[in-house]
Amino acid sequence: MGYDPRDHHPLTWHDATAGFVSGTDTPRAYLERCLYTIAEREPGILAWVTLNESGARAAADAATARWHDGTPLSPIDGMPIGIKDLLETLDMPTEQGCVAYRGNFPKRDNAAVAALREAGAVILGKTVTTELGASEPGPTRNPFDATRTPGGSSSGSAAAVAARMVPAAIGSQVGGSIIRPASYCGNVALKPTQGAINRGERQATSMSTHGVHAGCIEDVWQVAIEVARRAGGDPGRMSLKGPDGAPPARRPRTLAVLESEGWASLDAPSRTAFETLLEQLAGLGIRILRRAGHDAIETLEARLADSRAMANSITGWEGRWSLRALVANHPDGVSERAKRRLATAEAMTVVGYEARLAERADAQAAHARIAPLADAVIMLSSPGPAPVWAGDVPGKPLNPRPTGDITFNAPSSALFAPAVTMPLLAVGGLPLGVQLMGQQGQDAEMVALARWLLAEAAPVVV
Repeated sequence: MGYDPRDHHPLTWHDATAGFVSGTDTPRAYLERCLYTIAEREPGILAWVTLNESGARAAADAATARWHDGTPLSPIDGMPIGIKDLLETLDMPTEQGCVAYRGNFPKRDNAAVAALREAGAVILGKTVTTELGASEPGPTRNPFDATRTPGGSSSGSAAAVAARMVPAAIGSQVGGSIIRPASYCGNVALKPTQGAINRGERQATSMSTHGVHAGCIEDVWQVAIEVARRAGGDPGRMSLKGPDGAPPARRPRTLAVLESEGWASLDAPSRTAFETLLEQLAGLGIRILRRAGHDAIETLEARLADSRAMANSITGWEGRWSLRALVANHPDGVSERAKRRLATAEAMTVVGYEARLAERADAQAAHARIAPLADAVIMLSSPGPAPVWAGDVPGKPLNPRPTGDITFNAPSSALFAPAVTMPLLAVGGLPLGVQLMGQQGQDAEMVALARWLLAEAAPVVV
């Protein structure tokens, strides 16, 4: 099935609640439509690890009663949501896409999952993740071309939303695991400021964040703010801040283009699509700044020239203890990719790790210095549309990036910056996202700017 953003109609929630108030629709009926779509499309997409249909129906019935009585717990009361299978759930196993964790059932909720339940959301099931949220792919296929990856590591979350199975799903990102799969699957997504949404038990690395995939910007914000209002931020960090509903659309005055280290290898059609969008925005009166002639932007580009390796090194070092123990205890339950990642991390030293932290701090300082120049950074969300993935070739080296390249995502992760991706481009019949990245704490501002672009910018099809 090809993709054209001009006639693609994602599943949304915020515009369905009026029917719950009037009685012309119910959360239970909405859920049944989702389950029908899952039954129809899941065999060809494989977005789900497990579904809790009976629990979902009971939760949807309770939400239906509350909407009928005029007492919904929140604007997302009754919303069916998928949970990436890295996050613990009280009523379903958490197997993390890893053979070593098969049958793992801690019977407790991650902080974000608990917050969603408190808001009345229907936790429908667990979505596929790459192994341990890293690079070993799961079985999920791209909804717009089954020969291509949906991205990683939030592959199932991205695909389930793109296939209209659910209006929203929770993902997580360390390097590029929210923004890139959303780009490949044509979703709107928010990767928040580092620590702005409580990660619960998933505190092992300094760059991981929880975020939201959805069919529209209004639902992205509503899910994120409902979680943050109940779970807060990570220990010692301020939570996501902003209005009760999606921030009003705001037209950007100035946007700074970040090319990133992936620019040189970007394919011509994707570059043409992005440049066409920039020309359109300039025609709408938005000032577009490029690295040429702007020392602060050039300095930021230089500080991020090795951001992919920086992100991988920091994350590898921070996760090596738990991965070492897993490999030692379950040598046959961990992929060869994971073992090679461990070997790379074990070869690092404290000095090398701290040097990477210093590089990250320098990049964050350079990012702060462009704040007076522009309302936000604008950049591609991935290096082109989703690549073909047919599996590793026996006898040949493992593909180093089977779920795609993080070169356009590592910057926001390393900068601890909020990023919103928008499905504004299509290249060769496949989605390609464009993202806005702000200063730390500017999540609501990025959503407001993204809302304006989604409403006013004409999608570009190449």
